Parts: sequence; C-alpha cells; structure tokens
Amino acid sequence: MFKYHIIAVLIGCFLDVCFGDPLFLWHPVCGIGNLISWLEKKLRPRFPENEAGERQAGVWLVLLVLFAAGGSSFAILAVSYGISPIAGLAVESIMCYQMMAWHSLRKESMKVYRGFLKQDTEEARHAVSMIVGRDTKTLTDIGITKAAVETVAENTSDGVIAPLIFMTLFGGTGVFLYKAVNTMDSMVGYKNDRYLWFGRCAAKLDDLVNFIPARISAFFMLAAGYLCQLFFSSKFNGNNGLRIWKRDRFNHKSPNSAQTESACAGILQIELAGNAWYFGTLYEKPVIGDPVRAVEYKDIVRANVLMTVTYILALIPVGILLFITF
Repeated sequence: MFKYHIIAVLIGCFLDVCFGDPLFLWHPVCGIGNLISWLEKKLRPRFPENEAGERQAGVWLVLLVLFAAGGSSFAILAVSYGISPIAGLAVESIMCYQMMAWHSLRKESMKVYRGFLKQDTEEARHAVSMIVGRDTKTLTDIGITKAAVETVAENTSDGVIAPLIFMTLFGGTGVFLYKAVNTMDSMVGYKNDRYLWFGRCAAKLDDLVNFIPARISAFFMLAAGYLCQLFFSSKFNGNNGLRIWKRDRFNHKSPNSAQTESACAGILQIELAGNAWYFGTLYEKPVIGDPVRAVEYKDIVRANVLMTVTYILALIPVGILLFITF
C-alpha cells in the first residue's frame, strides 16, 4: 500500500505543477475554512466570554475540525482502495494534488511582479494583498516587494515542503490533517482581541506540526541557494544564506516562520521583515537578513526560482522511496 501512496504523491505534485488550482474544481481547503467559520459561530456562545472559556472553545474547534478532516479523508480513501488499488490511487492522487501550493504560490506572487513591470503600483499592491495577512495600503513599492518575497519564502515550507512531507509519510489523510491545522492557524491563530485565547490551541498546534518540516525546508533551501548561485546568478549567495540562517532563524515570534525566511533573505542578500501593520495595529518585528544590496522587483522572481529548486531537491528523496518500494 505504501508504494501507492508514494505514486499518488508524485502524480499529485505533477498535476499541481501543470494545472494549479482550476476554478471549476472544488477545493477541500475551502470546505475546511467554511467548517471553521461555522464552528466558531456555534462554539463561542456556548462558553463563557473569559480566557478559560475561550481556550476551551478553541480546543473543541481543533478537535472537531481534525476529526472531520481526518475522518472524511480516511473514509474516502478506505472506500476507494476497497474498490480497487487503481481507484484508490486515482483518488489519493487528486487529494495530494489539491493540497500542494507550488503552482498557485508562484502564480499569485508573480502577479505582483507583473504589476511592477507595468509600472502599476496599485495593481501590485492589490496582488500582494491577496497573499499576505498584513495591511498593504501604506506599503511602498519596496514594502510590497518584500511582502511578496517573504510570503514565497515562508510558504515554501507551509505550502510546499511540509505538505510534501506529510503526504509522503502519512498519505492523503496525513496531508488533510496538516492542511486542517494550517488553515485553522491562518484563520484564528491571531494574537488580537478576538482570537488571542480562542485561537491559542490552533496556533500552538501549528507551531508543533511545522517544527520539523520548517527546518527540513530550510535545509533544502540552503542547498538550493548554492545551486542557484552556481547555475543562475551572483545575486544568489549560498554562504551568506547559511550565515544569516544561523543568525536570524529565530527572529520571529513563531519558532518556525523565520527558518526559510532567514535562509531566503541571506541567499538573496537582502533585508526582510521588520515592523508591519495588521488590522490597523503596528507590530514591532525584528529584521531578518542584511541589506547587502537594495531590494528590487526582480527579487520576487528570484524567490520563486529559489522555491522551485528547493522543491525539486525535496522531491529527490520521494523518488528514492518509490525506487526502494519497487
């Protein structure tokens, strides 16, 4: 059975690279998001409006969402493989395909770059507002560029390498559970008045499940930095990437987010992060990297090249596993 999981992973990755997320195809993450919103409305009134009550409601949210995502995906795969291995493989391939985000991340971030190519800052601003959680109205051109690069760097782990790891080790059900945790964190894991306690369980669980994948992602990205320097441009610097990663990999409130962000900043020889506005509030954040050179629009392209090479390197062990299973 394990070899079918590995084949499904590779087929899913191939489909994502080729097609991304077609608008006509319903996406399970949308269903998970709708479930989270519905459960929040149902759970909040049932618990006291204090720290303890909101924490309890948040724990129930996590348990119910994980049960729904894990149970439904497991049942679908069990029925599919029960019909035949080919049916199971087909269904699991689609599940893996829908959980990968390389294509959509590249597509959406490059919209920011194309806005700048047209010298249309507002188009670039709108494009970046679709892929980041921060306020974008006051961002300069450089701020917009940095936001796009940071998103590509961080989501190389969250949207590409971590899902690849979970689906390789635990199949379709594993990656559905991972995406459920990731989606909960993105929706309720904020440290603001509304979600500080209600979203605490989801945020901590996201930190836990991403702890190892974030570091694996940084390892592959650092290796990719040396390859990009060798084959593409002197704008990439592998040694500087390693230096900045060692120094700045914890320059974030999350134990995981700065792992790939610091590697990317060092490899591209630019400064990222720093203070940012979220929901009308300025949050003080440390910078990541050194301004060896000024940030430029083409760094969005370079960040995508770095993400792609990182992805290719991470696929090599999956291919080796497939070879071993046969």
